Amino acid sequence: MAFRDFTFPQVQERLGLRVQDADLYSAAEPFAVRPEVAAFIQDGVALALANSTEKAKSEFIIAPVLLELRRSLGPRFVLFSGVEWDVDSSRGLNGYCDFIVGRGPSQHILQSPYVAIVVAKNDLIRSGLGQCIAAMYAAWLSNEHSSMPTSAVHGVVSTGAAWKFLRLQGDVVTMDTPEYFIDNLPKIMGILRCIVESTH
Repeated sequence: MAFRDFTFPQVQERLGLRVQDADLYSAAEPFAVRPEVAAFIQDGVALALANSTEKAKSEFIIAPVLLELRRSLGPRFVLFSGVEWDVDSSRGLNGYCDFIVGRGPSQHILQSPYVAIVVAKNDLIRSGLGQCIAAMYAAWLSNEHSSMPTSAVHGVVSTGAAWKFLRLQGDVVTMDTPEYFIDNLPKIMGILRCIVESTH
């Protein structure tokens, strides 16, 4: 059992969570994306969709978005890609995570994780929800023992083209009602900035 084995909606029963819907980020201000970055990511979208693999979407779309956010905000978060993470293997809270955003003084050590990002399978957002919620819950447990706890853990499930945002507080997972699409990159990056700034 691992993060990837959790399915939705069964994940809520297995982890004792409640799920609700809300419009979380309609007020998030769009992020001013540099024209050259927007063009680079648009090229990446074409490549990723032509390849139609999780790896291509991760490398050509999601990673460049996160790197540009980090460049713009400065070293305000640490970013991990494809790391193996074991929080509680007896409950299946272990395995590889596509991306994790956290706080801490070193890029070399994963601590205070507060965003889990999952690349959805088969271009279906729903296929990544179970894995994402399980990783969010693992981050919540990890933060309970951290010197830098957070009031919420956030999640993102993305097909590369579509992005869905989630938030975990206590035992409640709130799913953002809209899905956002990569042709609205300033809004997606604005939401990510809002998440980063809300945890500092």
